[in-house]
Amino acid sequence: MSLTPLEVLKKVPLFATMREGDITAFAELVRERSYPKGSVIVFEDDPGDALYLVAAGQVKVVLIGEDGREVILSVLAEGSFFGEMSLIDDQPRSATVIAMTDASVLVLRREDFQARLRSSPEVAIALLRELSRRLRRADEKIGSLVLLDVNGRVADLLLRLADEEGGEEITKKITHHVIAQMIGSSRETVSRTMRDFVERGLIRVTRREIAIANRSLLERAAGRS
Repeated sequence: MSLTPLEVLKKVPLFATMREGDITAFAELVRERSYPKGSVIVFEDDPGDALYLVAAGQVKVVLIGEDGREVILSVLAEGSFFGEMSLIDDQPRSATVIAMTDASVLVLRREDFQARLRSSPEVAIALLRELSRRLRRADEKIGSLVLLDVNGRVADLLLRLADEEGGEEITKKITHHVIAQMIGSSRETVSRTMRDFVERGLIRVTRREIAIANRSLLERAAGRS
């Protein structure tokens, strides 16, 4: 991990708005762990006893069916986090998290977080704000899956991924197969849709990124206008 724990925490929305002293206190509590590509970081139904912060690399949050089929709930890169619900309740993990690349994460135990929570109300407000944001995003994703056709679901996903990165580019390593697993479609259908979007000038695709070339048309495809 090239960044220090304090530098990582400052990139995470949950901690970024906290006072410097609170962030520093949390940085002293986290522990770094490394995972090779393809390894499982947490299993669904594991005890939920910690928050994980992605310090480097990329991970996917998945549900795995009895037949081994994966449904990808989200793809997380540096500055993202998972396991936040375990900070509040004592329930087991609701999904499996797998390293898509070699990844480094910081682990914050629930007991340590709750101890800081008692001494700093601002921490509780930051957590509630972030949980509310994630609930809104989940509602939007559910609406997309229920109401839109495949073209609309791909367009909506691309817009959401770009918005998560704060611009018009998607730098996460997102293959057509991954997109298909995220929207409940086939890789072949996603590939056709992506080619159509490129030909129509809605997006640009390079080896390093997917760029939104015409946001208004992409929003129209996603049923947002």
